[in-house]
Amino acid sequence: MNTTTAPAHADDPAPDFATLDLGIGGMTCASCVGRVERALKKVPGVQEATVNLATESARVVYAPGEQALAQLRRAVRNAGYEPRALQEEVQQDLSAWAGFGPVAWGLLLSAPLVVPMLGDLLSRHWMLPAWLQFALATPVQFILGARFYKAGWHALRAGTGNMDLLVAIGTSAGWGLSVWLWLTRESPHLYFEASAVVVTLVLLGKWLEGRAKRQTTAAIRALQALRPESAHVLQRSGEEVDLPLAEVLAGDRLVVRPGERIPADGTLEQGETQVDESMLTGEPLPVAKGVGARLTGGSINGEGRVVMRATAVGSESVLARIIRLVEDAQAAKAPIQRLVDRVAAVFVPVVLVIAALTVVGWLLAGAPMELALINAVTVLVIACPCALGLATPAAIMAGTGVAARHGILIKDAEALEQAHRIQTIAFDKTGTLTVGRPRLVDFVAAPGADGAALLALAASLQSGSEHPLARAVVTLARERGLDVPAPDAVRAVPGRGTEGEVGGRSLLIASLPWAAELGIDPGPLAPALAARQAEGATVSLLVERVTEGLALRALMAFADEPKPEAAEVLAALRRRGLRLMMISGDNTAAAQVMARRLGLKEDEVMAQVLPGDKSARVAALRADGTVVAMVGDGVNDAPALAAADVGIAMATGTDVAMHAAGITLMRGDLRLVEAALDISDRSVRKIRQNLFWAFAYNVAGIPLAALGFLSPVVAGAAMALSSVSVITNALLLKRWRLPGA
Repeated sequence: MNTTTAPAHADDPAPDFATLDLGIGGMTCASCVGRVERALKKVPGVQEATVNLATESARVVYAPGEQALAQLRRAVRNAGYEPRALQEEVQQDLSAWAGFGPVAWGLLLSAPLVVPMLGDLLSRHWMLPAWLQFALATPVQFILGARFYKAGWHALRAGTGNMDLLVAIGTSAGWGLSVWLWLTRESPHLYFEASAVVVTLVLLGKWLEGRAKRQTTAAIRALQALRPESAHVLQRSGEEVDLPLAEVLAGDRLVVRPGERIPADGTLEQGETQVDESMLTGEPLPVAKGVGARLTGGSINGEGRVVMRATAVGSESVLARIIRLVEDAQAAKAPIQRLVDRVAAVFVPVVLVIAALTVVGWLLAGAPMELALINAVTVLVIACPCALGLATPAAIMAGTGVAARHGILIKDAEALEQAHRIQTIAFDKTGTLTVGRPRLVDFVAAPGADGAALLALAASLQSGSEHPLARAVVTLARERGLDVPAPDAVRAVPGRGTEGEVGGRSLLIASLPWAAELGIDPGPLAPALAARQAEGATVSLLVERVTEGLALRALMAFADEPKPEAAEVLAALRRRGLRLMMISGDNTAAAQVMARRLGLKEDEVMAQVLPGDKSARVAALRADGTVVAMVGDGVNDAPALAAADVGIAMATGTDVAMHAAGITLMRGDLRLVEAALDISDRSVRKIRQNLFWAFAYNVAGIPLAALGFLSPVVAGAAMALSSVSVITNALLLKRWRLPGA
């Protein structure tokens, strides 16, 4: 059982809610899911409860209280199910043959009952004595099948129905009919084999289903396995001490030996190495790391012994956040599942009515009671809605799992389902479509001014900023060996530039829109400004506040390069029928030049868009009902990512952007955008296939059973097979590979 305190957001109904992940044992079908959800929602303080049949877990958002946890567990137990810790589930799942014992006993006891059926096909009469059939079938019915009676009884007490109730009623009717015929007639045909085999087949189906479900959670288990158990902590004395990972603190210096997993997030302080980050980012090639490089916990160190300083450990690490994202996605309920839940709520009562009508119909047609009951039993058995409850969550788990393995983190099931409906994709330019490391390609000082001194002043003003353009100014000043003084005061003006004081001089670095607002005339620098804009450069102005007003001191031209794969990816997305847009804060000329290099059309560019206006532009794209995705990486993209139907964030950017997005790409490769859409397409296709076959199975099977074309044994086998086939179909998603790989 995992409990976390939910952060307060503006749209939260109250600031102090907690989230509980609770394992639930004993669920068998979609009806069970609805029943547990209703029981949890009745607990005082519960805001939301979502139950997942595939993971056998519930996610509850509730107001913490002294008895809240106990009340939630009691609610699950009173509904007829077993509350348990998720960690216990993981331990139980480790053995491939776990839980096979009851199935083995069922097969052993049922086999002698089936042999006479096979003999009939060969015109051999190997019928066992009635007492022996009774002796073999009764333990299967009431000992191995006790779980069906228990769960069915709880469902009846709650005024609902589930798969267990159908199996219990159906097999009890077959067993009871056989006992009655044995006691009242001479040499009757008995149906002990039908009840015993159905119970055994259902148990076998649930066991196979459990094995298959364990494969859908393989992604989370693989991520959890990336955590090493201990770390080599370097003491001040220089001695290495091995400590459990839970005792490592932020700020500790850690030694990582060749071939070991990096224990925590941090920065490299000594040594050089190559790091395999494939399990986290999907990038197959090792990444070179030098002093100052960021290291991510869970990745594998190459051949170099390095010393690092831990910056984030435990739940704050990148790996922990990735695991939480994958768990959140797999625990969530897709919008399409709500329709399934509504159907499941009335499904079992409807089936019971159909079974009763089957008995009445056959009796009115003149059939003997035993035939009418057997056909009703067949209806009850084949109608079990197991596949219906597994159709959607199995596909979601498989889809999010394979996505995570390739460096695509899907935050929730809604994002997975929405992504395949996208019609328009809007891209941020800098850092998303471009490399994001612009260079200061030209620094033009006003006539008569000292260019080197002005560049040093500009670098001083930008020295505390992490903005790519600011870093480019500082980099060029260092390359030229200039002495950069410390600024006296600096203030960022979002979307416009920077202002501050350096050496007693009041300076501004202004974007062109801000310069126009301030009424700054380029004057003698106008020709250089026009030339740089025509080349597609981003231009900023260095301005000084003087007694007379504002004086232009220099012009700075920045150039960025498109990512190598950008044009190819945009062309591929266009071939998928998507409309493309680029949103940029650059001037129109610079944005259009970059657009042409990327293969975008003139009307697919939104230029001179301030950060605060990006979300409004995205909202405008959605105004006519168009499904819009926004791809970005910066903190200023977060509102736009949240405003889109699907936000796609580059993890190379900021945590704020990742938090606002429904999908996070763990590396800045634009090909992952197309890959995310492809995974969404395939996952939704699997969901629809599964739901179609689950519904079709029941729509076709129930009438056939009611009309007497099926036997209970065939119905039991078909019912068990339907659940396994739904999960197997979903598991085909695990074979997905990156397009072009």
